[in-house]
Amino acid sequence: MSLLVVGLSHRSAPVSILERAALAADTQAKLLQDTLAAEPAAEGTVLATCNRIELYADVDKFHAGVAELSTLLAQHSGVGLDELTPYLYVHYEDRAVHHLFSVACGLDSMVVGEGQILGQIKDALALGQELHTAGRLLNDLFQQALRVGKRAHSETGIDRAGQSLVTFGLEQLADGTDVDTWAKGKKALVIGAGSMSSLAAATLARSGVSDIVIANRTLARAERLAQILNEPGGTGVSAHAVEMVAVGDELTRADVVVSCTGATGLVLTGDDIETAVHGRRTPLALLDLAMPRDIDAAAHRIPGVRLVDIESLAEASADAPMAADVDRVRGIVSDEVAAFGAAQRAAHITPTVVALRTMAADVVAGEVARLEGRLPGLDDKQRAEITQTVRRVVDKLLHAPTVRVKQLASEPGGAGYADALRTLFDLDPETVASVSRADLNDADVKNRGRV
Repeated sequence: MSLLVVGLSHRSAPVSILERAALAADTQAKLLQDTLAAEPAAEGTVLATCNRIELYADVDKFHAGVAELSTLLAQHSGVGLDELTPYLYVHYEDRAVHHLFSVACGLDSMVVGEGQILGQIKDALALGQELHTAGRLLNDLFQQALRVGKRAHSETGIDRAGQSLVTFGLEQLADGTDVDTWAKGKKALVIGAGSMSSLAAATLARSGVSDIVIANRTLARAERLAQILNEPGGTGVSAHAVEMVAVGDELTRADVVVSCTGATGLVLTGDDIETAVHGRRTPLALLDLAMPRDIDAAAHRIPGVRLVDIESLAEASADAPMAADVDRVRGIVSDEVAAFGAAQRAAHITPTVVALRTMAADVVAGEVARLEGRLPGLDDKQRAEITQTVRRVVDKLLHAPTVRVKQLASEPGGAGYADALRTLFDLDPETVASVSRADLNDADVKNRGRV
């Protein structure tokens, strides 16, 4: 395994850099295609969220891989390599596995323990599968990361420490007041109809707002979200959808606005907000969860407006208390990293063991054929008994060494046992490679479409 991750996040870079480096969906696809075209990388996928951009790849050369992946991130993000490099982090092999598993458990999130990252990891894997850039290693890695994240949430109380970015943002807007008390009876405007906006709308509905307006560039998506919120037996909120051109009018009537779109420019300018609050007596609360930002930072300076954005959330989260269960989650991550590494190392030697057993079977077949030529008078029963006896002898001779070599190969530093086995038995490298290719094709078929 030569797993490499190069990336930046809210822990390594200021929001201004993250905002500029944000990757649109089509850019992510082009980045992955260029990653596979690069010489050091055999497979790759990208994990891009509002506060992290990470490129994962299986590389054959560490230093060349770091240089190539860093260059690709700079090219596709539009931030110059010299400017981006100080904010990049690099993890390799087991440390890369540990990093992704920690991310999946919410340990590396802006809000520790939040569970939304699991959906984003799932999306990253789906993109790699769709573009056929994720091979056996990354399929195994990301599938296991999802299982580790779910295990952490089911076996510990990490959920008590974590919450969604939406909830954390609303808590900052409420400024010490209970969110349900603060939100009760308010009119909300949600801009966008993606996963984060849907979560925001649902959270606002549960918190007790009276009305929710959903604005989106594709009206049909906004209408579907409004329909879900209006379903009988729900929260009792009144929801309806509008086109984006109506945002200015809706802004004058809203008490709280949550925006999270994929727009590359501002959705709400300072002038838009000043116009909306002119003459009003009630404050306007704005929550911007987009990266790059949807709402002009100038809103911070407008009287009667409170803006919470990714930058202010990052500052607030630095003081958030850690849950006691975080240590337990770290223990789970460490155990799972060790288990994953052992499984990968054991899998590495499997093609060699298969090739050895294939060679032994060929030897048995050849010797039985030679015996039949020398003893043509054998009947079918005698021939079958002799063949079975020779096979049992060979199987017994190979059993202990192959079981033991798999055990040894699963331990740290065990990669050399496959080479030793090939040398000792003079195995054809092409035979071993053909087994590996067959395994890889089987894994690709099995994992295609599975997330």
